[in-house]
Amino acid sequence: MSRAHVSIVRSLYKRILVLHRSLPLELQAVGDEYVKAEFRRHKDVPTYEAAKFMVEWKNYADTLSEQVNPALPSSADQKPVDVGQHLDDTVLDNFKQDQLEQLYELAKETNKPYVPPDQQS
Repeated sequence: MSRAHVSIVRSLYKRILVLHRSLPLELQAVGDEYVKAEFRRHKDVPTYEAAKFMVEWKNYADTLSEQVNPALPSSADQKPVDVGQHLDDTVLDNFKQDQLEQLYELAKETNKPYVPPDQQS
């Protein structure tokens, strides 16, 4: 893997983590862990798979950037950030079984009540 590619991957990874700072704490925590795991999992994939991976994560970063940018300026009366995107059936039909299982686990995780780290046992 070239240095340029590594630099691009690292830049995208950092951009996503910075964007996550605009999310509510519970979504930020889940999102950060998910991103870290995904980037680790795809570290040594074939070139064609890495290219697809990068396109999808760049799309995610671009979409999230559009959704959170109004929330970036700090304000006392700031409204909650509305983030996310509906996955239509044509997208889901192209998922592999392990991706569907991962999506299901992520959905379960995001629906758990948030417990601040200092109150976790």
